[in-house]
Amino acid sequence: MADKDTIGIASDHAGYELKAALRAELEALGHGVLDLGTESAARSVDYPDFARALAEAMKAGRIARGILVCGTGIGIGIAANRYPWVRCGVVHDETSARLTREHNDANVIAIGARLIGVETAKDCLKAFLSTAYQGGRHVQRVAKLS
Repeated sequence: MADKDTIGIASDHAGYELKAALRAELEALGHGVLDLGTESAARSVDYPDFARALAEAMKAGRIARGILVCGTGIGIGIAANRYPWVRCGVVHDETSARLTREHNDANVIAIGARLIGVETAKDCLKAFLSTAYQGGRHVQRVAKLS
């Protein structure tokens, strides 16, 4: 069984500073955090490696949900969605974060550090964590994603 209180977080170099801010926000909200890297913005790294680290932590049951950050959120989101147990939505605001949970049952969100500010990213994080999957008319659609 995955740890429901520990949230995985990972980024490439472009997302490092935002990842650090989101990690602090998660801790302030009382969540455990499994930081899967990168450890600095000083060296260019490849975002698929960090999406893989988060996906593997999820598969191992160390986390049930995750946050990924790269420059746009797009590349790391694509990489994360290559794993069948990950359903990652790229989010840009509180509404997209809420809807990716309500309608898509996302267990991971990807955020673009070059596209949104820290406060908007924190709003995305809170909406993602506090929103339940709506089910109903979405069940059949979400099943087709698997």
